[in-house]
Amino acid sequence: MIYKDLRGFIKQVDELGALRRINGADQKFEIGGITEVAAGTPECPAILFDRIKGFTPGFRVFTNATTTPQRAALALGIDPSLKPLDALKAWMEKRKTLKPQKPVDVKDAAFMENSVTGRKVDMRALPAPYWHRKDGGPFIGSGSLVIMRDPDGGWINASIYRVQVHGKDKVTIQFDHQGRHGAIIARKYWDRGKACPVAVVNGEDPALFIAGFEYLPDGQSEYDFAGSIKGAPIDVMAGPVTGLPLPAQAEIILEGELLPASEMTLPEGPFGEFTGYYAADARPCPVMAVKAIHHRDNPILLGSPPMKPPRFHFGLPFRAAGIWSNLESVGVTDVVGVWQHVAQLMTVVALKQRYAGHAKRAGLIAAANSYMGRLVVVVDEDVDPSNLADVMWAVTTRCEPSEQIDIVRNAWSSALDPRIPLEAKNAGVTSHSKAIIEAVRPFAWKDTYPPTSALTAEEVKEIEGKWGDAIKGGAKTPFASNASAKQKRPRR
Repeated sequence: MIYKDLRGFIKQVDELGALRRINGADQKFEIGGITEVAAGTPECPAILFDRIKGFTPGFRVFTNATTTPQRAALALGIDPSLKPLDALKAWMEKRKTLKPQKPVDVKDAAFMENSVTGRKVDMRALPAPYWHRKDGGPFIGSGSLVIMRDPDGGWINASIYRVQVHGKDKVTIQFDHQGRHGAIIARKYWDRGKACPVAVVNGEDPALFIAGFEYLPDGQSEYDFAGSIKGAPIDVMAGPVTGLPLPAQAEIILEGELLPASEMTLPEGPFGEFTGYYAADARPCPVMAVKAIHHRDNPILLGSPPMKPPRFHFGLPFRAAGIWSNLESVGVTDVVGVWQHVAQLMTVVALKQRYAGHAKRAGLIAAANSYMGRLVVVVDEDVDPSNLADVMWAVTTRCEPSEQIDIVRNAWSSALDPRIPLEAKNAGVTSHSKAIIEAVRPFAWKDTYPPTSALTAEEVKEIEGKWGDAIKGGAKTPFASNASAKQKRPRR
C-alpha cells in the first residue's frame, strides 16, 4: 500500500531497514555533511535528524529520501525489491498508463496544527540547513515545492525551486532560467503591477516531490501527476493567506507574496550544484515576503541538497527512461536498457546488435538527448547498463579507442557546466563536446569474439533465487549449520 504522506513514507523506509536517526547535529554544515557522507556509503541510508543544535526538539529534517533505486521505486509505488533496471522498466510501463487525478478540496489540514502570521512570523525558528561550506546562507528549499496560480488560465504550478532564508520574514526563490513555469507566472503578475501570491511547501510526500521535478507541459498541474502516481487524488486546502490549494498532509508551509524585482531583490547563493561544483556567485533574486508559517506538530523538513556525484537526489534516472523511449520511438530496435551514472552526466545504452551501425545510431540519438552529459557509452546486451563496474568492463575489453570513439562538438550543455570557460558563458555559449564510446563487440566479427566466462543474467537470477538468502546472511546453508554445531561441541 502506498504511503499517505511523508511520515508514512518514512515508516516504510524504516521497515526496510534503510532509516538512520541522528540527534544533536548542527544546522550549520553538519546536517549537510552527514547527508553526503551517508549517501556515499554502500547502504546509502535515509537520515532523520532530530534535536538539532539550537532548535526545539521535534523540529526535524529528513534527507536522502529517494537516493537509492529501492527507495525511488518505493516512492513511485513500484516493488522496491526489483533490480534497478527492472524498476526503471516498471516505471516506464506505469508511466504509460497513468491517469491524471484532480486534487480534492478538504476543509481541515494537518499543516494547520500550528500557525503564525504577521509579526509573529520568524523563519529562524525552522532548522533550515547550511548544506555546503561555501553556500551563501541556509536553504530551507532544497526539496520544496513552490505553489503558484497562473493568473490567465488559473492552473496551478507546483515545481521545485530552491529557497534561501534571509532573516525573519524573507526568503528568495530562485528560478534557474526564465523559461520555467514559475518564472513565467510570476512575471505575469509583475507586468500587471502586482505581487505574485506564492506558497512554499517544505515536507511534501514523495509523489509530490517527484512531480515537482518532472517536466510537465504548460497547463498541467503537478498535483494531478502526483495523484496519478499514488492512484488517488491529493487532498488540498485553500491557504488562509493566499487562497492557493495546499497539500493537506504537508509538514511545513510558508505563505506570502513574491515581490516584483523592481521593488526588491536580495543576493541569492552561491549554492553547491548537482555537478559537485559552484556554478555562480551570489546574484540578485526575487524576494518572497513571508506572511504566514503553518506546520504540523513535530514537523519534518524534507531536504534534498545537490551533492558531489555519483550521489543524486533520485535513485532511478528519469532522463534515461526518456532516452530509452526516444530510441524506441524513432525505430532503434533491440534496446535492452538505458541508464545514467554520475548524477545523469554519463549515459549508457545496452542493445543487441542487429546490423552494422546499430550501436553508432543509438549512441548518436542518446548523445543528442543527454543534457550536460559528456559521455555516452553503448554496450552489448550481456552488460547491465545500471552496473558501472559492468560497463567499465565492457569499455576496457571491447572498445578500441582509435576505432570506436567519436567526438560530437557544439552539443547540448548548460551554464551549470563547470568545464565551460567563464568568458564563454558570459558570451552566452553553453555548449560542449560529447564522446560516444562504442564498448561493443565489433559487428563484423562479433560472432567470433572471444567468449566471456561471466555468468549470464539468467544464470545469476537462478543462483540468486536458490542461494540469495544464504549469500546475504539471511539464512544458513546446511554446511553453515553443521559448522555451527561442530563449534558448539565441547572439547574432550
